[in-house]
Amino acid sequence: MSQAMLKPGTVHKEALRIAGEKVYRDRTIEVTYPYTGEVIATVPKATLEDVRVAYKIARDYKSTLTRYERYKILMRAGEIIASRLDEISRVITLESGLCRKDSLYEVGRASDVLLFAANQALVDDGQVFSCDLTHHGKSRKVYTLREPLQGAITAITPFNHPLNQVIHKVAPSIATNNRMVLKPSEKTPLTAFILADILYEAGLPPPMLSVLTGDPREIADEMLTSADVDLVTFTGGVAIGKYIAGKAVYKRQILELGGNDPIIVMDDADIEEAATLAASGSYKNSGQRCTAIKRMLVQESVADRFVELLVEKTRALKHGDPMDPATDVGTVIDEAAAKHFESVVNEAVAAGARLLHGNVRSGASYSPTVLDHVDPEMTVARQETFGPVSPVIRFRTIADAIRISNGTAYGLSSSICTNRLDDITRFIRELNVGSVNVREVPGYRLELTPFGGIKDSGLGYKEGVLEAIKSFTNTKTYSLPW
Repeated sequence: MSQAMLKPGTVHKEALRIAGEKVYRDRTIEVTYPYTGEVIATVPKATLEDVRVAYKIARDYKSTLTRYERYKILMRAGEIIASRLDEISRVITLESGLCRKDSLYEVGRASDVLLFAANQALVDDGQVFSCDLTHHGKSRKVYTLREPLQGAITAITPFNHPLNQVIHKVAPSIATNNRMVLKPSEKTPLTAFILADILYEAGLPPPMLSVLTGDPREIADEMLTSADVDLVTFTGGVAIGKYIAGKAVYKRQILELGGNDPIIVMDDADIEEAATLAASGSYKNSGQRCTAIKRMLVQESVADRFVELLVEKTRALKHGDPMDPATDVGTVIDEAAAKHFESVVNEAVAAGARLLHGNVRSGASYSPTVLDHVDPEMTVARQETFGPVSPVIRFRTIADAIRISNGTAYGLSSSICTNRLDDITRFIRELNVGSVNVREVPGYRLELTPFGGIKDSGLGYKEGVLEAIKSFTNTKTYSLPW
């Protein structure tokens, strides 16, 4: 109810106040702490008009920041984040349920992203081509330069890394003098607001970054189809990614989607090392990472020993209160997610898998879980289980391992545990994934290096600071007599 709809003198001030509060409540989103279910904050629920205004502001603003000025803003933001590490970590834990060990690590990574983006802002990205290279050439030179996009960038980020997923899109946008409208997950929006405020404090002109929170069912289509948008960068689930691909027609799209990443343990591997990698890769961030280890493929002759060590390492983890500094695994994002993990594990056990540890749920808390003798066709292995579940699949030959690994719809990353060079080179050649890490978890990378997948994991376009900078710019060529 708006005041404009009321006739003068017909409604008391108290009634107006109550009506206004109702409108305010109807246009907010509650953010809850997954561990307790407590509402910790409310954020605005943007309207379509809010979205259109944000994009008009972004489109109309043309940044004149020099490379050095962009470098200084990004470096200063990194310094501010480092000085507020504990505070930001607490916010991440409160809105996501991730344990403090994970949220502290995430804040540390953010400074790395800002450092790399700042340094890239100083790099001259042009090329020079001589034109007298053939018999019909001319005495000219062709030059290239990279320019920011004409329109705005739409960035849509998921809940699982409330800071890192956001900063991997925002920092390259600033480095390239672009304007971005960001919609963080409505489940974990608070850290994105903190980052925006830090960037403004560091000197970023506000029109270069707008943060919108709202119901995607109301505002997402406008963010994908607006004439003011040139590029959509999205990280999240496959179904939504494919919806974006079909909706954002004739706009550049960077889609970083799901993963079903394996660790493949060969019979010559250091089994202690492999089990350590498996536990870390499966349970860090409560298993809520696109590059988390979601399938454990182990050669039969060493499988018993591997499983024994995996269970031992899983039992040693402390699961519980995310704010306890000693906790290794906090909650998952909400109770619905925890119930889903419980369901697919129960389904696997009913079909013949052996539950060796875990599968204990309370609200959004779900314990690290080990399953042995999993069939690759079980839901827990065929689909992406976005939680702390370790399904062990036993195989006989390297050909079996490659077939099983390639046998899902995903193709993001992988981990290989072997010391045989011939096996390593074969895995690199034949695994249908975006990256292969030898004796390391699938998700290992620098914030600078190319990252992304194929198949249902993405369109093949990479993320990471370097690749994002390429995607976020237009290449212009010009030639001069020489």
